[in-house]
Amino acid sequence: MTGLVSNGKISTSTLGESVRPDFPILERRFGPHPLVYLDNAATAQKPRAVLDALVDYYSGLNSNIGRGYYRLSMAATDAYEAARETVRRAINAEHADEVVFTAGTTAAINLLADTFGRSVLTAGDRIVVTGMEHNSNMLPWRRLCETTGAELVVVPVGAAGRVELERFTAALDPGVRLAAVAHVSNVLGTVNPVREMIRAAHGHGIPVVVDGAQAVPHRPVDVRDLDADFYCFSGHKIYGPMGIGVLYGKRELLSRLAPYQVGGGTVKGVTLEEPVAYVPVPARLEAGTPHVAGSVGLAAAFDYVEDLGWDVVRRHDDLLVGAAVEALESVARVRIIGDPAAEPSGIVSFVVDGIHPYDVGGHLDGHGVAVRSGVHCANVFIDTFGEVGTVRLSFAVYNTEAEIDLVRRALTTVRPGFWTAEYPTERFLATDPSTENQH
Repeated sequence: MTGLVSNGKISTSTLGESVRPDFPILERRFGPHPLVYLDNAATAQKPRAVLDALVDYYSGLNSNIGRGYYRLSMAATDAYEAARETVRRAINAEHADEVVFTAGTTAAINLLADTFGRSVLTAGDRIVVTGMEHNSNMLPWRRLCETTGAELVVVPVGAAGRVELERFTAALDPGVRLAAVAHVSNVLGTVNPVREMIRAAHGHGIPVVVDGAQAVPHRPVDVRDLDADFYCFSGHKIYGPMGIGVLYGKRELLSRLAPYQVGGGTVKGVTLEEPVAYVPVPARLEAGTPHVAGSVGLAAAFDYVEDLGWDVVRRHDDLLVGAAVEALESVARVRIIGDPAAEPSGIVSFVVDGIHPYDVGGHLDGHGVAVRSGVHCANVFIDTFGEVGTVRLSFAVYNTEAEIDLVRRALTTVRPGFWTAEYPTERFLATDPSTENQH
């Protein structure tokens, strides 16, 4: 890893510039403009350490795991299980078999809804979620309620974009069988008091699913300290590959889950006469050929961040969020949504009064700046603020204060465009497929 290192650690003030050479994509230019990538809450770029891990796996170990009694297959199996151990250590799970590899956060939550959720929920029961949830931690539970006759209870979000612990606790009535909450909001970077929320739920015997997709890239997560029953996250947001994620679950809870999918790797043996005997977790929940290279890349990503040092990463977040708030507040008509500086998590959302978020995003793109504009797959949360959408800056270890200043300068020249003129209150144009994923 490259970088300007002081006393064995990269300092906060130099982190962004010093690690940029580790990320090849940042060498790209768009005409005269270098890439300024500020859409890290959607997906982070990949350091050479992760890219090398992927290439090394495919060029030196590629084979199917757990099925071949030959050296290459056994080495690939070892690499896969070593990656599981790296993740276990990174999130401080007690046992490696509490780490299930999935395709991402969405896949992990759907797995839980269709297995654990169905095992605990019947007609008339309730599931508690919060009003800030990403659709991936809202829709699986809503669908489950629709198919079981249960009720989805949404704890409202306050004016500052926060879920008050008292409101959450008040929703935990005797009919609640499950709670699902975001650790960090993907829209505002708001940090929920998940430890206290879990404690309150456990006081009523209610298990809790935590969506940790936006937390894991910005803070060390200790699932045992949180006492999380289930914790889900995606690798691509913490500099790992796309298509790999993690479902953590307490061993006693995971062991109760029926297979989500069935097929190769999930059974001890099959006959046409005898009942199917499934293997224990995690293999029982990882049917078929897993994303072995993805798991190896995810382990390399955790190693990369831990080499930087979580204390440095956290201070870097503080620095960038503080700089962004100060810069945005200096620009006329710009309003910051929420209070991102209260507990910085690398996200700042804003609107420009009188200009559609898509026009703002397009203007910034013209300056080489990649941001996310729209509802961020959190329509219910955006509705709380009465906005058509927001523009989201989301930071990573390679971002700098100079990039934030570029955003500030670009915003001083933004003007209403197509969306503002033609569709000022629209989020999606149903007749235009090109807009379907602008969220």
